[in-house]
Amino acid sequence: MIRDRGNIKWTAMMLPEHLRELRKWQAEDDLVKRPNLSEWDLQQIQQEIDRAIRSRELTEVQTWRDGILHKHTGIIVSADISSQRIQLDERWIKVAEIVSVNVLE
Repeated sequence: MIRDRGNIKWTAMMLPEHLRELRKWQAEDDLVKRPNLSEWDLQQIQQEIDRAIRSRELTEVQTWRDGILHKHTGIIVSADISSQRIQLDERWIKVAEIVSVNVLE
């Protein structure tokens, strides 16, 4: 039995405005809420950043921005305390966006 006939049938009856709203609604469903980090989690992130800077090892940094989690991999070169960001290879990452840090051995 073909089950996609219903999709074909109803798609022709939808207005472009409906399709746009349905796509927007689905995109909102894919968003991830910002993880709540406890004081212990923040301290663990700080320790991992310090360890990564000292050891110059490959590090995976996970950030959250606008409902999307991003993974960045590289070597943490430096940390700028005044602007609250770290330098991972050639790019700068804001500390406020960091969700987790793992030093890869």
